[in-house]
Amino acid sequence: MLRVLTFACLLLAVPVLGVLGSWMSFDAAAMAVLRHQAQTVLPDYAANSLWLVLIVGVGVAVVGGVTAALVTLFDFVGRRFFEWALLLPLAMPAYVLAYAATDFLQFSGPLQTALRAATGAQGALWPDVRSLGGAALLFVLCLYPYVYVLTRTALSERGVQLMEAARLLGAGTPRRVREVALPLARPAIAAGVALALMETLADYGVTSYFGLQTFTTGIYKAWLVMNDATAAAQLASLLLAVVAVLLWLERRAQGRLRFAGGRQASVHGNEARPLRLSGVPAALALLVCALPVLLGFVLPVAVLVRLLWQEMHAGATGAPLLDMARFAQWAWTSFKLAGLAAVLAVAVALGLGLALRTQASPPLRWAVRVVSLGYAVPGAVIVVGILLPLGWVQSRFPEVGASALVTGTAFGLMYAYLVRFSSVALQSVEAGYTRVPASIDETARMLGASRGRLFVQLHAPLLKRASLAALLLVFVDVMKELPATLVLRPFNSDTLAVVAYQLARDERLGEAALPSLAIVLVGLLPVLLLSRAIRASSADGAEGSAPANTATAPS
Repeated sequence: MLRVLTFACLLLAVPVLGVLGSWMSFDAAAMAVLRHQAQTVLPDYAANSLWLVLIVGVGVAVVGGVTAALVTLFDFVGRRFFEWALLLPLAMPAYVLAYAATDFLQFSGPLQTALRAATGAQGALWPDVRSLGGAALLFVLCLYPYVYVLTRTALSERGVQLMEAARLLGAGTPRRVREVALPLARPAIAAGVALALMETLADYGVTSYFGLQTFTTGIYKAWLVMNDATAAAQLASLLLAVVAVLLWLERRAQGRLRFAGGRQASVHGNEARPLRLSGVPAALALLVCALPVLLGFVLPVAVLVRLLWQEMHAGATGAPLLDMARFAQWAWTSFKLAGLAAVLAVAVALGLGLALRTQASPPLRWAVRVVSLGYAVPGAVIVVGILLPLGWVQSRFPEVGASALVTGTAFGLMYAYLVRFSSVALQSVEAGYTRVPASIDETARMLGASRGRLFVQLHAPLLKRASLAALLLVFVDVMKELPATLVLRPFNSDTLAVVAYQLARDERLGEAALPSLAIVLVGLLPVLLLSRAIRASSADGAEGSAPANTATAPS
């Protein structure tokens, strides 16, 4: 069993190893290709990606950090509502937000049309939303909850108590925020920013829809348009190196965050309460917390509902434009693929979790670390990492038919999903195992229970909540996954994400509204789960219960 799990981990590492292995066959032709890229497209890819991550990094740090500090350290009207409402943009995929923003803000959109009619202006009233700045703003609105949830977790443990202690020592509010809250939240902000930047670099829907030249779009262009596997692998390896650095920074910050959380005070005095705001400060706090929710969730959903209503009205007065039978087929395909991937990922995670707990060995630990890298690897890199070694096998052993087994099949798509999302399930299972005392295993062994009986009768019931959470998180992630699905999906098996992207790319935003709304509704499930987990951790703060669960949930 141990050998099987170790082999499975190594199999999930093949895409990363395949991308890195492309440099082993580095010859004169490859050097010429790399030199040509350096002289033509590579500077644009690097510059656009760098500017994008810089703007997004600063934006999510400010928005997520400020909103978390406001709802944790201060009390104002609407604070209880914003504690969970600020998580809502996490349910909105960036490419869906891009479709809604384009329809609403473009030159021919309803907002500019109404303003030109009211003011008599003729030209565009603001720059085109399909730009680098527009993409960065959309990423900030979608990804700031990564920083918000981690920062709120860090501040809720000791922030209020330390702020109160600083007040009793005579420190003013600005000094307390600057010298107490900010240092306490810095590891959480760093971890959240790293997670947000990994999501930004992994994105394909927004950058492709906006026509931006980034590393991710460059990988697909090199592979699918230029038919140059070497160039795609080289770009993928460069992107992988950047993601590896971000992952290292995130892990380092997460370690510091857990260390700080583990030393929280055991007694929470009733006198340590959030600082009550009133008047102008309370109004400003309400506005700061309302804007991200309004721009990142409420308005986009309203735009999509308006587009859907217009589409349904057009179908009622003329030819039916909404084919509900086809939508049902897309939804069923999405649910089927996401459900199967979630079950397989949880099964792998439970097997690895049991092995790590009962018979961990150095090879298995290293293999699990490799699997944990999967979520940080962009979908574009995974696709290249699968197809590149596959092409090598097919060219040398054509009788095997490896390409027919992986490309355009459910098997290949499941493989890509497991590479990408097994780490999500593994994190949830490992967090569940931390709540299972080791004494239970020792008692069961003393009574002669086998490893299988130990898992079935003891571990499985205790891991039920963690397994359901892992199942839900993987399910929703697969529902939203675009790059790998776009390339590896079986023929005539479009998912909601693929259909929404293709319709929006063809400027059929009205038809893209229904699948986009369906993705958003499914995405609300983990948001509600995460909100419950944060509330439970806050309620059980005296026991030090759940920082590990909530801290790892977004990643």
